[in-house]
Amino acid sequence: MFKLHQLSGGIMLAMALAGCNDSNSPSAGNTSTNTSPLGVVSSNQTQAANGELCPNVLTEGCFTQPFAEPMVYRRDLNKEDKDPGAEGIRTDEKCLFDPVTGRNRCKPAAGTISMLPSGDMLYFNALEGTEDFEIGILTDFGQKAINDQTRVMRVPRGANAATMWARPAEVGSGANPQGYPITELVPGISTNKDSNGADGALFCADVKMMADGRIMAVGGTAYYSEPYIEPLDTGLVELEGLKTSRAFNPNNNTWQQLTDMNFGRWYPSLITLEDSKLFVASGVTKLLKPVYPNAPEQSGRNVVVTETFTPPAGPGDKGKWTANGEAAQRALPLYPRLHLLPNGHVFYNAGGQAFNPFGQSYDQPLWNITATYNPGTDSWSDLAYAGLPFRFSEAGLEDVSKLLNITGLNAAQAAATKILSPNTLMKTPGALMTAFQKLNVSDPAAAVQKVVGSGMRGSTSSTMLPLVPDADGKYRKASFLTAGGVLPLVVAGSPGSYFAVASSRIDTVTTELGATTKEGKVTSYDSEITGSLSEPRWYGTNVLLPDDSVMVFSGGDRDGVVAPGVEFPRKRAERFDLKTKRWTPMATANNPRTYHNTAIMMQDGRVLVGGHAPISTLYLRNINLAALGLSPNDGRDPSFEIFTPPYVGNKERPVLSGFSKNSEVDPVSGSPMTSQFNLGEQVSLVMGKDYGSQLDSITIIRHTVMTHLIDGDQRSVVIPKSAISADGNNLTFALPNQKAVLPQGAYMVFVRIKDAKGNLLPSQGASFMLKHS
Repeated sequence: MFKLHQLSGGIMLAMALAGCNDSNSPSAGNTSTNTSPLGVVSSNQTQAANGELCPNVLTEGCFTQPFAEPMVYRRDLNKEDKDPGAEGIRTDEKCLFDPVTGRNRCKPAAGTISMLPSGDMLYFNALEGTEDFEIGILTDFGQKAINDQTRVMRVPRGANAATMWARPAEVGSGANPQGYPITELVPGISTNKDSNGADGALFCADVKMMADGRIMAVGGTAYYSEPYIEPLDTGLVELEGLKTSRAFNPNNNTWQQLTDMNFGRWYPSLITLEDSKLFVASGVTKLLKPVYPNAPEQSGRNVVVTETFTPPAGPGDKGKWTANGEAAQRALPLYPRLHLLPNGHVFYNAGGQAFNPFGQSYDQPLWNITATYNPGTDSWSDLAYAGLPFRFSEAGLEDVSKLLNITGLNAAQAAATKILSPNTLMKTPGALMTAFQKLNVSDPAAAVQKVVGSGMRGSTSSTMLPLVPDADGKYRKASFLTAGGVLPLVVAGSPGSYFAVASSRIDTVTTELGATTKEGKVTSYDSEITGSLSEPRWYGTNVLLPDDSVMVFSGGDRDGVVAPGVEFPRKRAERFDLKTKRWTPMATANNPRTYHNTAIMMQDGRVLVGGHAPISTLYLRNINLAALGLSPNDGRDPSFEIFTPPYVGNKERPVLSGFSKNSEVDPVSGSPMTSQFNLGEQVSLVMGKDYGSQLDSITIIRHTVMTHLIDGDQRSVVIPKSAISADGNNLTFALPNQKAVLPQGAYMVFVRIKDAKGNLLPSQGASFMLKHS
């Protein structure tokens, strides 16, 4: 069982240091009164939380006032990763200057955030050290960067601010305690110098929840100067993608080193497979100068080799990484948008981070092609040019990407033999003609919209919409919503354009289930243009809510990486209605949050919004141009605010008391431990009353673990009313028995009814750990 509120002595100390009992927030001692024995908010507190939240809560929702960690900590550059007892200073400022080190010490921003099984939040910083620039990021960051700080934060249900921040025992995650070996661009000639405080930053690692509830981070950043000019104590910043993998254990508030990957990866994507192994793809080993003396064939592109991680088998085991074969190699953007399909295959949704200076990946046109990876055969298959009605398999071209991969010669040869066969040459013209007809050229405006909306999206979310079972109770179809971002300009030598777009698209993949993952198939790929966002948005973070709507938060009107600091922030949230397929403007946030913003749904159905750790203005020093309406690039924003969706203020909202199976109680803290269920097991819920004909469905939503807009494991699995047994205020249902639909990890269950207007109205959630027996 996973303990819901187990706190180490270090966390209790942090609670005291953080002044959890100040008059502006609920005390840590009061958190037990906020939770019933079943771990769910009581009905009277729900009513109190609903209250008079804001005048327009029922139509637009609303945001709480921002709140932030109250302390800034001094940090010894020689003890970055093991300094939990550092002296803290209470301040309302974001940063304080430390005269001992001559550096600013700042509160971390939530550049990456994860919801732990307990409902607490683990987050870590991004681009730490930018506040100390004297000239700019290109010359200073190689020596001014610092390993990013991590924090654990608790926001009790119904509270409008956090009541606890804890510093893990390894504040900087303990990565690379002996430093990281830098690969010289020209061995014996280049003069490099490592940063003394950033040999293993978490920045640009990807995170996922392991089957046991730990949070795994892979990749990251080692900063250095190349070349370094010693008399000036400066040089051109470069970074090395880390091979490192590590895991945070919420039971003891510590980070643990796991086995290194075979390839260093900066900006990789990690995804959980149905057997709880983890699959990693893409990333880059060097960013500004992607030349690899030790592997020249990999130069000029992102890492094409994929790897699979076998989790530790027991205490002392650190797991094992295995490089997959040639057919598993693929040209992908940084942070490719990857998702697990119901048949166990991995879907690439033609999206990623458009951050490759000067378009340095020569194979980037392939990023426009959606594809699936079959873990059973270790092989990719091309689906379609994203958004267009041309199926590669219908033309016999599902292996065309392999043909263009120079490092997979055997796979390329096999692909060439297939593509040049008479059978394929006969099918291709007819498939092209069919696709052209599907474009509906009789309606030029619609055809143009579809073409413009096709292809890869840079810096866009990719949200798996609710998984709904077929008539036989099996889950086969998955749909994905992308909105905003920037268009690709691969012809111009760049993976992304500058100005954001408002276009929105849903891509749907239908699968065929097999007896094994290997035997599963993809039977169709379809794409449709939806209503556009009300305004163009770059780097907006999507959150799927338990009423099946999608909210987008934060971002900017243009790419804040191309020219940081001169973008206009997007503070107004928008809501996507799955029925009408239209976006509607909602409430406006208090703080602007552009690059490295985050948003995550909490157990009570509200959304925690945070982040904002921008690159220094125009790659120079931190300059605040907010007076002109532009992005505030005077450093990071360590604050959070909570968005309350309209359903929270609905007086008809159903009350979920919890699971009928009592949770065990932690004998040390007296707090409940998270319930645990097996795949296919019957689950019984206790409701506040009998909702009768109002009952609509139940949805099971995985705890979010996201970075750079994306959680590839994100999913909402719908249990229809026909699969629910109701006996008064007791509901019973069976968890779906498909491993790829519900991978092991932490989930929340929400009960939905239909309100007086016929809209879905979800309860608050109850969390549980799911196991595959």
